[in-house]
Parts: sequence; structure tokens; C-alpha cells
Amino acid sequence: MTGVLVFCESKDGNLIKVSREALTVGRQLAGASGGDLAAFGQPGVEVDAGRYGAKTLFAAALPQYNTEIDAAAMKAAVDQMQPAIVLFGGTANGRDLAPRLAARLGVGVASDVDRLEWNEGKLRARRPVYSGKAFAIVDVTGMPAMATTRMNAFPAEESGGGAAAVVQIAVPAVEPKAKVVETKTPEAGELSIVEADIIVSGGRGLKEAANFSLIRDLAHALGGAVGASRATVDAGWIDHQHQVGQTGRVVSPNLYIAVGISGAIQHLAGMASSRHIVAINKDPEAPIFRVADFGVVGDLFQVVPALTAEVRRVKGQ
Repeated sequence: MTGVLVFCESKDGNLIKVSREALTVGRQLAGASGGDLAAFGQPGVEVDAGRYGAKTLFAAALPQYNTEIDAAAMKAAVDQMQPAIVLFGGTANGRDLAPRLAARLGVGVASDVDRLEWNEGKLRARRPVYSGKAFAIVDVTGMPAMATTRMNAFPAEESGGGAAAVVQIAVPAVEPKAKVVETKTPEAGELSIVEADIIVSGGRGLKEAANFSLIRDLAHALGGAVGASRATVDAGWIDHQHQVGQTGRVVSPNLYIAVGISGAIQHLAGMASSRHIVAINKDPEAPIFRVADFGVVGDLFQVVPALTAEVRRVKGQ
């Protein structure tokens, strides 16, 4: 068994960021293990997959994600390619599909990894544990070795290659036990925290739902996404799709600005791996300052509007 197969997700005909990241690290692993890189995804993404190093695209015409159908199609691709490594981006779909496929293949899977290397014929992975307070180093000994990659933990770098060769995968006949009834998309203009390089999050310090306009103004000025703490979501101030934390989304943007967020351990578990963290809070003893690279002790209702105005001035908005 040689080579690397990456489960790729796309939106509007283009690979999403975490899939491009998985292809990049997959290309490095393929080179180290002496095999080729292949992608599994929708027909039409062969050019995008090739740009990030995939030699082959195992294409399956699947109208929408369904855990049972996708698992059957993905297993058909694995059976045909016989890869040494199978990678998934750490999206909701990737985290759902990886263990299901691993169970069918009788192998293990390392989840939420932020480092991967090929070590003496084994896949070695590093993953945060205990809410990011420590790291576990694991060797995945089964074949194929499987892992899900943490978002924004790996760079997405183009390889300069041409379009991947397309191999059609016949989707096995599966009668799923569940069906998609409706798909709801975020309101227009809202950037997903999953894909964002910049996230501005609000907490209970905002006092009421209407004050999330301060967070949105700053996020839009920076070209980033709006995040939130669990307390604000539970209070009904903002939708769950914005929640950052152990019971929300785990994010690792280049810049994370926490506004009026004290820094409960559950929230820190969802954002502590961000590259740069800025905290704005009137309490100098707030736990958020322990992980922040830059801290502003002050009234957010004065600091945030002034910061937004300065960002707009510098950017000429």
C-alpha cells in the first residue's frame, strides 16, 4: 500500500480551505512515503485538486453529503487505490466520515491533528489534548493509516501541477437510514468562522444582543468572521453557527479578537491554538489574558468603536 488519498469537500465548484490544507500535507507525506497523492471528491474539482498536488481525482457524483453513501463511495476508492494514508479535513463531514470508514476498514484514526509525519513506515500524528494544555504523539499502525486535520493547522500551498486525472467511482447502491430534508445556509454576507483567517468574537460583556453590531462592524472592517461565546448563544443573542469552543467550533485563525469574553476553559479549548490572540476586557484578572498575545484592559464600548474607526481609516474604507 502506497500513496495518500484525501477526502475533499467543495463549495461552488472550488475546494474549501481545509481540503486544500489536507492536500498540501498529503503531498508532503506522499513524497516521504514514496507514493502519489490522490483526491476524492465531486467531479469538476480536478483542476483545483491538481493545483495542490493531486495526480488523480476519484470522482463520485454525490448530490449532497450522506454519511452512509459517502462512506460506501469512499471505501470503493480506497479499495481501488490501496493507499497507505487517508486524510480528512476536520469539518463536520470529515469528522463524521473518518471513524465510519475506519470501522469498515478495521483500522484506527487519529483525530484533530496539527502535525503529521511519515516515520519508519508509520504515520505519526500530534493532537492537542486536555483542552489544548498538552499534546499527544500517536503512531497509527494500521493500514491505511487515517487522520483528520485541524483547520488552519497546516498551510495550503499550491504545487504548480496540472489538472488531476479523473477516475470515476461508481457509487455503491446503499439505502440510507437517514435523508437530508432541508439545508439552511447562513445569512448573506456572513463569513463562516470555519474558513476565516480573522475572527472577532463577542461574549457576555456585550450585555445584550443588539450590541453584537459592534462585533460585526469590527469583523467586517477587518474582513473577518463573527464568533461568539457559548453564553451568548445560549442566551439567544446569536446563532449557534458562530459559537467558538468545546461545544461549538474549534478554530485556529491567524488573528482572534476576544471582546468581553472572560475565557472559560471550554472557550479556550476552541481558540487557544490561534496564531495571534487579542483580548479586550475590563477585568485585568480575566483568564483570557493568560493566552492573549496582546491585551486591552478597558471598556469594550469605548475600545471597539475606536478600533473599528482606526481600522477603517487605515484601510481607507
